[in-house]
Amino acid sequence: MIYSTTRPVAANAPCLVLAHGAGAGSDSAFMERLADGLGQEGVNVWRFEFPYMQRRRLDGRKRPPDRQPVLLSHFAAVIDECRAGMGPEQTLVIGGKSMGGRMASLLAASSDRPRIQGVACFGYPFHPPGKPDRWRTDHFAEMCCPMAVFQGTRDPFGKPDELAAREPLPDHVRVNWLEGGNHDLRPLKKQGLSEDALIDQAALMAADFIRSLG
Repeated sequence: MIYSTTRPVAANAPCLVLAHGAGAGSDSAFMERLADGLGQEGVNVWRFEFPYMQRRRLDGRKRPPDRQPVLLSHFAAVIDECRAGMGPEQTLVIGGKSMGGRMASLLAASSDRPRIQGVACFGYPFHPPGKPDRWRTDHFAEMCCPMAVFQGTRDPFGKPDELAAREPLPDHVRVNWLEGGNHDLRPLKKQGLSEDALIDQAALMAADFIRSLG
């Protein structure tokens, strides 16, 4: 099942196919807030769930994510379904939260890459927490389009100093840092921000990125 943004968006608006992270589905608080924020900015957001998450909904049992080929195949099928209902000139961007964003970037770098204009990742898992030697960026050079990453500065999956210590990312990949945010873009209490302030900020920045591709 594919969930569309609940907020009304123009039929010819740019579209974002948004995948969830490894541990929570498409209706998590993060995904709901992000989709609503993007909808307010005129982006039509299509959310979906990978097969393992669909099975969890049926029996309530937590499962690890499907193997990468299954995730990519399912994501590609969702993209085809969404593209079939769009106009030929309509902007289509793919992305996701954490694992979902990584799968989007892998699709954009694959040999049978989908017809998309960009990739938007929210909390990209540059490396597993505590394992900064296992980077997941080699495929970035093969991507077919611009990619924007919206990353909290406290994210254990990739912090500013860790990225600064490595070779620069390709020019078509831009990391937008959200000060004080963790992997779910929650700020520190001492910042005096609401819990959702950085998610809202990421939605604004992502909408600007998506509109720029049109």
